Amino acid sequence: MTLQQFLLILRARYKAALLVFLITVATTVVVSLLLPKQYTASATVVVDVKSPDPVTGQMLQGMMAPGYMATQIDIINSDRVAKDVIKLLKLDSNAVVQQQWRDDTDGKGQLIDWLATLLQKKLEVKPSRESNVINVNFSGTDPDFAAAVANAFAQAYINVNLDLRLAPARQYATFFEEQTKAARTKLEAAQKALSDYQQQNGITSVDERVDFETAKLNETSSQLTGVQALTTDSQSKRGSAKADTIAEVMQSPLINGLKADIARLEAKLVESSGNLGKNHPQTQRAESELATLKAQLESETRKITSSIETTYQVGKQREAQLQGALSSQKARVLALNKQRDELNVLRRDVESAQRAFEVVSQRASQTNLESQTTQTNIAVLNAATAPADPSKPKVFLNILVSIFLGTLLAVGLALMLELANRRVRSADDLADALNLPVLGSIAHTGAAA
Repeated sequence: MTLQQFLLILRARYKAALLVFLITVATTVVVSLLLPKQYTASATVVVDVKSPDPVTGQMLQGMMAPGYMATQIDIINSDRVAKDVIKLLKLDSNAVVQQQWRDDTDGKGQLIDWLATLLQKKLEVKPSRESNVINVNFSGTDPDFAAAVANAFAQAYINVNLDLRLAPARQYATFFEEQTKAARTKLEAAQKALSDYQQQNGITSVDERVDFETAKLNETSSQLTGVQALTTDSQSKRGSAKADTIAEVMQSPLINGLKADIARLEAKLVESSGNLGKNHPQTQRAESELATLKAQLESETRKITSSIETTYQVGKQREAQLQGALSSQKARVLALNKQRDELNVLRRDVESAQRAFEVVSQRASQTNLESQTTQTNIAVLNAATAPADPSKPKVFLNILVSIFLGTLLAVGLALMLELANRRVRSADDLADALNLPVLGSIAHTGAAA
């Protein structure tokens, strides 16, 4: 179909096309004027994704996730936020709304669910491009009501977002509070066990007692070693075959003096016996003196050997006493070491319980603060105000659209009518219909036939 053919068809069918066009435009205008006016109020909230946690001061990694803003939009569109809006505006207690719900649902279901669905249908949430600003739009026939609902959605979103953050913190706070009580009980039990053990054993400073008793044990051991050495020496001297070979005998000045006197008298006796004879009174006196000196020497030697025997006996007794004292002291030191080990175990239990209590108590304090905070990273940037002009219906825009659609419908109707009843309106139509070339044409003069 050529442009000429198309224009000829429109000229021939212009009445029908014009009628369709006028009906379309008129209908659109009438409907636009009859439709109730809708007012759209918009509240703007800003989401700060870079603010640190007010308690810990740390950045929350979830806010930096790519889907964080999409999640926030889903939260605003959620039933929980819509129900919170109903509670804020007390819509469920309105008698008119209750009657409308009964008429619409025959009293089936829950009023708050029905209201939430109605509010969500008129809610539109749009995030700003390349920013953290979210526009909350609500449409209604009453501009004041639309503004109130838009602001309520913004406030309900903040409340729900804060509650979503605080709910886990409240659970953690309850959990850590219980754990803190359990840790405190365990710490008190460990401290009581340590105190009871110290009181039962009379321990004030076990380390000092162990050091003192260990030093005493070392001293007793040194004394025993010394006594054993003396006893061994006495035993060796005691078992000697010749008394005159004992060191004490050989080193005694009295015995050495007696030996010198005996040697001198023996020499004198030999000389006297040679000069005077054995029966001479002088010789006999010398023999008597020599016998006396030898008896004295033997007596002194016996005294020394007797003292060695006495020293040996005393040493054995002392050794036995020191052996008993050493065994007793060892047992005492071992008992003190055992007490110290048991005391150290109890102390470590107290220290472990103390550390656990401090960690749990610190975490409990932190979660308690987190559960009580009222700070959030969302704030209302612009509150909604009652719009002065309606947002719907847009009469001018609807007329423009109706003109475009009416034109399309008019052209389409003209073409459909032409196809249903094909006419020859030009030489091209005749050539197409007969499949013969056109040799000539007579121009239409407009005269009466």
